[in-house]
Amino acid sequence: KKTGQRKKAEKQKERQKGIAKGRVWSLGSHPCNVEMVCDQCGRRQKNRAFCYFCQAIQRLPVCGHCGRTKCMVAGGDCLVRHTGSYATGMQMIGAICDFCEAFVCHSRRCITSHACMCPLRDAECIECERDVWDHGGRMFRCATCDGWLCEDDQFEHQASCQQLDAETFKCLSCNRLGSWSCLRCKIAFCDDHVKSLVQKGEKGGVWPCKRCGLPTKPTKDLSVSVRRHAYG
Repeated sequence: KKTGQRKKAEKQKERQKGIAKGRVWSLGSHPCNVEMVCDQCGRRQKNRAFCYFCQAIQRLPVCGHCGRTKCMVAGGDCLVRHTGSYATGMQMIGAICDFCEAFVCHSRRCITSHACMCPLRDAECIECERDVWDHGGRMFRCATCDGWLCEDDQFEHQASCQQLDAETFKCLSCNRLGSWSCLRCKIAFCDDHVKSLVQKGEKGGVWPCKRCGLPTKPTKDLSVSVRRHAYG
């Protein structure tokens, strides 16, 4: 039976391997977009350098690139040498990202690569047009139109996003039934007009949208509706 210390050591070893290999994080679990609870006011918010509500600095800040709270001596790529001791708190911090407003540790790899790889570089909510600096919540991607959403508008948007900007499912260019739909532009295409001479289709016969380039999806596989008007 493994002890708690053994489990913790194995988990930490696996995490260090993932950091060394350059693990690809999903947006919800990325270190710069994880949930944080302020030590002073106790409010939930996105991982950031200073609390959005009380401007307090966290006791154990989390790196927005690799997700660690302690810098080990065995790393070797630290820009600030701390031989013989572990660096925690503000001793571990090397910069603040301008895009996600999170601390970045003093590792050479994190400092040089986070600004180019930050997933929140162009994050602006398509509903309220707020970016990371204008609200305290996390950022998400709409599963339908792949647009940016803040934590306040994600449920309202996804409830009304699966709707075409037309009164029928007919193709935009002709009168035939649109068998392919782009849920970002809210338009439908038939089998002939979905093809483009400029953009090439992907494997499996999936063609990108002519307006935005987002891959279209079969209308029969989507739960979409059309625009309706209620009179009287």
